[in-house]
Amino acid sequence: MALKVAIVGLPNVGKSTLFNALTRTAAAQAANYPFCTIEPNTGDVAVPEPRLAALAAIAGSKEIIPSRITFVDIAGLVRGASKGEGLGNQFLANIRDCDAVAFVARCFVDDDITHVENRIDPVSDLEIIETELMLADLESLEKRVVNVEKKAKGGDKDAQQTLRLINMALTPLRAGQPARVVQVDKEDQKAWHMLQLLTSLPALYVANVDENSADKGNALSDQVAARAARDNAKAVVISAKIDSELALLDEAEQLEFLESMGLAEPGLNRLIREAYALLGLQSYFTVGPKEARAWTIPIGATAPQAAGVIHTDFEKGFIRAETIAFDDFIALKGEAGAKEAGKMKAEGKAYVVRDGDVMNFLFN
Repeated sequence: MALKVAIVGLPNVGKSTLFNALTRTAAAQAANYPFCTIEPNTGDVAVPEPRLAALAAIAGSKEIIPSRITFVDIAGLVRGASKGEGLGNQFLANIRDCDAVAFVARCFVDDDITHVENRIDPVSDLEIIETELMLADLESLEKRVVNVEKKAKGGDKDAQQTLRLINMALTPLRAGQPARVVQVDKEDQKAWHMLQLLTSLPALYVANVDENSADKGNALSDQVAARAARDNAKAVVISAKIDSELALLDEAEQLEFLESMGLAEPGLNRLIREAYALLGLQSYFTVGPKEARAWTIPIGATAPQAAGVIHTDFEKGFIRAETIAFDDFIALKGEAGAKEAGKMKAEGKAYVVRDGDVMNFLFN
């Protein structure tokens, strides 16, 4: 399944530097002036998955294919973006196509890099961006509500549902809260998504710290973590500068560099894991001589739904799934050993896939 995350923030907080690190390219300018990113840069990156290498080694797979995640580097927003300040309208529209938003907050001090607000206050940065997104949502809904009300009064059931959801969203927005605080019933999810509210997207706070604070963060990133806890949101500490330097090194050099910095892994690994957790995602695997591959599915997906990620025909013609838990596959040295030990299970349509399952599907 495709997953797209927007990287947003004020100018000069390190968004494009982070994007460069994530995509392992220098496609996005990381220049010291507002609006250096004019068009949204889009990068497709592999999801770090160390279990794949272990599976491939046992199965003799010729190729390892990880899941993918797309990051979109949105140009720096400023106060008044919802009213078209800067290049606001264009950039806000780019966020609507995404599944989640990573809010980057500047948690480093560097006199050589200007701040558009002339101060270093990461929580205030987050509030400015969130406010602009809320104002954009308010304007969007208030423009639509009159027309929807007319249709609803005429007996249009879809319009009645839409009007109810619009009013549910307007209540917190008018009180200065994002639309994501609204609890939406399962039967309303599709219509809610059609509202395309910027503040209904799951949010991840990214505290971009200096190199010396990459392992444990600093006082500024602590403020971001506290804000995330208050908002019941996820937060992650990274040093975009370190990760951009890591992106230029080979694997051996990366390990040496990380060790010298006292880091166990690149910050982007943590960022991607938190994005997965934020969206309630997990991975299952298919393994064979040709390839070892990771597939992304929602937590709670059934076997037919997991099969459908590979091809819709697999879901439509699903008969059963043969599953082996990852730990069993490793411990018993592959499919043959797992089968002999009774660890390969035949599962039907009701089976709920678990993270790390190694699966094979039978279908018409």
